Amino acid sequence: MTQNNPKRSKARSTARLAAVQALYQQEMEGTPLPLLLTEFHNHRLGATIDDVQYAEAEASFFDDIVKGVDARREELDGLIAERLSAGWTMDRLDKPMRQILRCGAYELVARPDVPVATAISEYVDVADAFYDKREKGFVNGLLDAVAKVVRG
Repeated sequence: MTQNNPKRSKARSTARLAAVQALYQQEMEGTPLPLLLTEFHNHRLGATIDDVQYAEAEASFFDDIVKGVDARREELDGLIAERLSAGWTMDRLDKPMRQILRCGAYELVARPDVPVATAISEYVDVADAFYDKREKGFVNGLLDAVAKVVRG
């Protein structure tokens, strides 16, 4: 088993970012899941867009996250919402943040093959693509709280 394979690690990191982007697009446009997955497979994962070569993503991992978050959204939202500060709801979080937290919570709940520290640090890195330091700390703290409940 190649746990510390840097190429696989990069492909999974890319899959995580792509999953957040796909779920964001789904929330914004209401794109049906099969169409969304096809679009990302054919036009985004490992593609060249505007002369920028996007890294290869582990497509099966991407699919699992997107399908898993879609199928378990209510459960994941409940886990996240219970850990928000008083007065905060899922609706108060902006759309990219909701997707980052849903994807991270999904991995913690449904992917025991992914270590807790890896799942959390990966989504803190994804948050870095969208936000400043404060939001990265928020992602870290919230996913850590979810991990304590679902992983013990």
